[in-house]
Amino acid sequence: MAKSQHVDELFETIFENAVRMARATDADALLLLAERPIDWAKAKGLADGVKLLAAASTPDCLAGAQECGLPTVIVGVVDLPVYERLTQALLESVADDILAPGCRVVSLYSGFEEREFDSLSLLDLGEHLGRLTVADLRQLESRVPLETLRTVVNLALEIGREGREGKPIGTLFVVGDTRKVLASSYPTGFDPVKGYSRKERNIKNAKVREGIKEIAQMDGAIVIAADGTVEAAARYVDAPAAGLTLSKGLGARHWAAAAVSRSTKAVAIAVSESSGTVRIFQNGEVVLRVEPFRRPMKWRDFEHDQDGRD
Repeated sequence: MAKSQHVDELFETIFENAVRMARATDADALLLLAERPIDWAKAKGLADGVKLLAAASTPDCLAGAQECGLPTVIVGVVDLPVYERLTQALLESVADDILAPGCRVVSLYSGFEEREFDSLSLLDLGEHLGRLTVADLRQLESRVPLETLRTVVNLALEIGREGREGKPIGTLFVVGDTRKVLASSYPTGFDPVKGYSRKERNIKNAKVREGIKEIAQMDGAIVIAADGTVEAAARYVDAPAAGLTLSKGLGARHWAAAAVSRSTKAVAIAVSESSGTVRIFQNGEVVLRVEPFRRPMKWRDFEHDQDGRD
């Protein structure tokens, strides 16, 4: 049997299993995260009425999908683990009104072998994005460009998953509305980003992101402008926390994130030292929680926060 024919048969088999899973679980959609060009018309036919969502890191993998009438999402990141690309695909699908915040999605992707569809996951977004509405996401995107927000969240996930030198670390990013954020904070001491040009401080640069991982171990928040420029690091947030309500077990870092996001128009992103969980705060509340996925995909409820020493 020719290799291409064998690959096509394997794809059809797992795709048919994904469709059966979607039907058996009453899923609202089947998300196909492609790492190579595929026959989207054939995939739509195999979906047999199940809503099919086409996602990929690059446009070439989606060639023909829109022509078939399929909703498409370009994740825009290639060198990230598949679980983070899935997270971004789901986030952007909700932001674009393709998926509802409370829906159930079956995802088919390359979990083990690159470019080969070999893994299925069932994700119930109602448990994890229940408080995240389309309007919330649009507001986040309008205040902080989605590209900047996504880059910071991805960086936070890497820190939550990897730690530094084998040890878990927690950190706090505050993105946007930098003038008010700086006015609501003060330096804890030495600022490691002071003296560098704006180009040398932009998180769109991979070297800058690696540098941020090093200074993330320092006490205090890392303040990032809407364009991705790191304005300051090691800042002590001095925003009022009166009247805030957070889940039991969340510590000073998360209270600071809630406080500064309420007193400014910034988005705060906190990484839990004990679990690596990433939480996005706006207007004093957690609007999105993302697990770092050290193990296979694990999504947890907002109500069961037990993070201990943060």
